[in-house]
Amino acid sequence: MATDAPGGGDPATKDGTADGDETTDAPHPAFAGYAAEPVPQAAVGSPGKDGVLELRFERTTGGTALVHDYATVPFHVSGTLGHDPHPDAETVFVQSPTGGVAQGDRHDVTVEVGADAVAHVSTQSATKVQTMRANYAAAETRLSVGAGGHLDYVPEPTILHEGARYHADLDLDLAPGASAVLGEVLVPGRLARGERFDFERCLSRVRATGPEGLLFTDATHLAPGGDGPVPDTPGVLGEFTVYGTLFVVAPDHDAPADLSDALHEAIVTACAGAPNSARGGATRLPNGAGVAVRALGDRAEAVSAGLHAAWDAARRDLLDAPAPAGRKY
Repeated sequence: MATDAPGGGDPATKDGTADGDETTDAPHPAFAGYAAEPVPQAAVGSPGKDGVLELRFERTTGGTALVHDYATVPFHVSGTLGHDPHPDAETVFVQSPTGGVAQGDRHDVTVEVGADAVAHVSTQSATKVQTMRANYAAAETRLSVGAGGHLDYVPEPTILHEGARYHADLDLDLAPGASAVLGEVLVPGRLARGERFDFERCLSRVRATGPEGLLFTDATHLAPGGDGPVPDTPGVLGEFTVYGTLFVVAPDHDAPADLSDALHEAIVTACAGAPNSARGGATRLPNGAGVAVRALGDRAEAVSAGLHAAWDAARRDLLDAPAPAGRKY
């Protein structure tokens, strides 16, 4: 899998255009040219373009509770759902009243899980990154889990439409005894209509830290329409189309090798039984951080099913409870 480490940029104006001789504030050098392009509709930073989502969960006498939520367009939170198999867990499915992520959108998500709380956050449906002619879209996600707490952050797949330019940055911080499961599935177009690897660029980065500092950083950079790694080549995605990852971050786990073996068996078995072609595997993360699970397939359903099998195995190990089913209501 081709990876690329993220970089920084210089200060810029809020609307994404250069201010005088200063260069624009791009999240990665590959996005610097996009950042200099003004969007022909509402400017970057205007209402509806800068979406903000804040969720905070705390442990109470009755289990985990959502004690704070704040959302601006395109995010919407209609409450919590109590059908998690874990008796003390709380679930939030984030909704969107818009048609997807558009050029110039900047999304800012913060999820905090308090000590000994158990939370599951997902999206109600797939995230559609729309066709872009100028600028780019970006999502910045910050997750933190308190001592002894657990977070499952497993959104539905991200669909990259023709011409999409998308940068996703996720930072996770764990307190002692905390754990988290982070999932992502990338679909390179509207496959049913023959759209395949027609997006321009996608860079997704995950960074996890613990009490002693950095645990790991993982970055995936695909650029079929640019100068970066071409997805459908050997050593990248090859013959496959859909790419999925699941990070089980549990630095205080007693037997990381056993956890890695269990997740590897779970995803290999699930992929072997998929109706569409799929492959998967698991490996230990550096610094004893946990396990990385990766899957490749021809359809999002097969990749998602494989990752769900690994998620289920991880949850049974970490929480003694299965992973939630796909129900979104």
